[in-house]
Amino acid sequence: MSTTIPLSFLDLAPVPEGKTIAEGIAQTVQTAQQAEKSGLNRYWMAEHHNMPGIASAATSVLLSHIGSQTQRIRIGSGGIMLPNHAPLMIAEQFGTLQALYGDRIDLGLGRAPGTDGATFQALRRQMQDADRFPQDVQELMYFLGDNTDNSQVQAFPGAKSNVPVWILGSSTFGASLAAHLGLPYVFASHFAPQMLTQALATYREQFKPSAYLEKPYVMLAANLLLADDDATAQYHFTSAQQSFVRLRRGETGQIPKPTHDMDSVWSQAEKTMVDNALSVSFIDSVETVKPKLAAFVATHQPDELIVTANIHNQAARLRSLELTTELNLFTLQ
Repeated sequence: MSTTIPLSFLDLAPVPEGKTIAEGIAQTVQTAQQAEKSGLNRYWMAEHHNMPGIASAATSVLLSHIGSQTQRIRIGSGGIMLPNHAPLMIAEQFGTLQALYGDRIDLGLGRAPGTDGATFQALRRQMQDADRFPQDVQELMYFLGDNTDNSQVQAFPGAKSNVPVWILGSSTFGASLAAHLGLPYVFASHFAPQMLTQALATYREQFKPSAYLEKPYVMLAANLLLADDDATAQYHFTSAQQSFVRLRRGETGQIPKPTHDMDSVWSQAEKTMVDNALSVSFIDSVETVKPKLAAFVATHQPDELIVTANIHNQAARLRSLELTTELNLFTLQ
């Protein structure tokens, strides 16, 4: 018997080569609207800094714009890199989003800075701030909760909003923290799949029921690009592959155009690195992807899947979202 699960979308607000940031954001709105039209459950954005190909640095600001251009789909962060921020400020920002858009808001939190060391210093943060992540998560949850009436410091907006908090991770650290706090957990298998099995086992074995969650809830991330034929999907995915090569080389730039000749772009060692990092990718026609995706879901038993397609061609992104309705693996809203 097949099991259906919710399907969500993770976006980086890509800025393709030849486009302005404003044009990239306009395309991002189109993407969110198509995700909603296709019946997806959530539309999340990720915080990154000092990256000219990503327009979601001011994550809560852009989420507010997305909220105003959609009606039903849940919107949230996947994630906010909490070491970059004071917990009170994030409580205020997401409390504001909740005041604007009601119970559509999610708050996913990550421990990585989401940038390089120089930018981290420009953010007025220090690398050791990440060591406070467990304490900062709990402080943030306190500010969002119901018990701050007698506190000298309260989040307005934010207090009593009870915005759902998720822990993001790519190792057993985040898995263990999410389990200890009784929170839902998202694993970054779309670019760091190495510890997927261990992290899921850690989370599920150590999970403690809480006021937030009675039993473990896992969302896994994957790259998903559907097209009318396999070759078209694989061609457009070369944009994501090139971006990953450039990132590992320390090069910056907007999202590159696709290519028919990746062998002229990467070395064999780089190809191996990218293939390993992006191994949780489903890049083909619906007919080719469906059994592979079903096998992945059957193996890891996620409660939800969140997919991303960080590519250059907007028409291909929108077509991929249209085609998700044909997978028949997911509970659409």
